[in-house]
Amino acid sequence: MLVVLLQIASVLLNVVWWIIIVQAILSWLLAFNVINLYNDTVRAVWTALQKMTEPLYRPIRRILPDFGALDLSPLVVLLIIYIIRMILIPNLYDALTTAPVI
Repeated sequence: MLVVLLQIASVLLNVVWWIIIVQAILSWLLAFNVINLYNDTVRAVWTALQKMTEPLYRPIRRILPDFGALDLSPLVVLLIIYIIRMILIPNLYDALTTAPVI
């Protein structure tokens, strides 16, 4: 049962990873005026991405110093997700699958 939960957590972390990547690309496109928020679809996607990621970024933004226009909180979240997916989940999986059954 716990192994299934680890697999679900891994999939969800993968989804969050890609949401952050899409948001970063969209922010670059907005910054360089390739697209703009006057388009209803772009604005809806941007707002949805902001609402999904803001709870992840807020605690990190409180800790990080202010770098002006440069926001490093997505990079920190991606790093945390990477550590969880590549180190924590495999180690937990190994511990659960090799543990003796009592």
